[in-house]
Amino acid sequence: MEYNLSVTIDKSSGFCFGVVYAIDMAEDILDQDEYLYCLGDIVHNDEEVKRLTSRGLRIIDHDQLKELRREKVLIRAHGEAPSTYQLALENELILIDASCPVVLKLQNRIKNSYDEKEQILIFGKHGHAEVIGLQGQTDGNALVFQDLAELDGVELPAKFTLYSQTTKSTDKFYGIKEEFIKRGYDVKANDTICRQVSNRYEDLEKFVADYDKIIFVSGKKSSNGKVLYDVCKKYNDDSYFISNVEELDLSWFNTNDKVGICGATSTPMWLMEQVKQKLEQF
Repeated sequence: MEYNLSVTIDKSSGFCFGVVYAIDMAEDILDQDEYLYCLGDIVHNDEEVKRLTSRGLRIIDHDQLKELRREKVLIRAHGEAPSTYQLALENELILIDASCPVVLKLQNRIKNSYDEKEQILIFGKHGHAEVIGLQGQTDGNALVFQDLAELDGVELPAKFTLYSQTTKSTDKFYGIKEEFIKRGYDVKANDTICRQVSNRYEDLEKFVADYDKIIFVSGKKSSNGKVLYDVCKKYNDDSYFISNVEELDLSWFNTNDKVGICGATSTPMWLMEQVKQKLEQF
């Protein structure tokens, strides 16, 4: 049976400039050197990580970093805490810093707030690389939460400064700010969400409405992927989340369906192209 699907990739999907910058940097070095260490997954997409490790990228964690001496190490777009830079000095490491400029600006603002003795709350995902780097600007003293319910029973200061991880939902951030104000807190709220990410919500709303089925392609570790997939589901109930071509399921489709493909800011265009080719084979 032929399905005859017409398939379109969302032009505004795919890597944000921070990820492009980090991957370009890694590839430039790997063109000259046999290998390059990278602290953590260069991007939250397993397929792209596989592609780059096959070219010589070596993914390491912080414990492995401590063992390295006089090596080149790439800092990915998520940024790092000050302790990483300190360790690099001690171990004579050459840091190739591909921290996203938006993240660096946010780190700087949090550090300034902390230096001014402000109490800091960060709306972000626990354990996320960017959030660890942000918390590091406060010697680990900022309170991180990913949901208001987590703060039930937590005694908060009467006055505090609120920041957000750069890839969080703008609507959620403002909802949290309003709720804090309603509860009587004196909140200085800094909207530090990356506009390249938040603008995609609107683009996606328009895109997904035009198709019978939506295939959203993203790594399972991507925070931004989860948020953008929720947008797809909200505006097109027939949206499906996959991480690679193997996860496509024929039973999702009907003959002559119009299918839209979109992805996270960490999804490579080549992967969305692969999905398109596979769908057209149906």
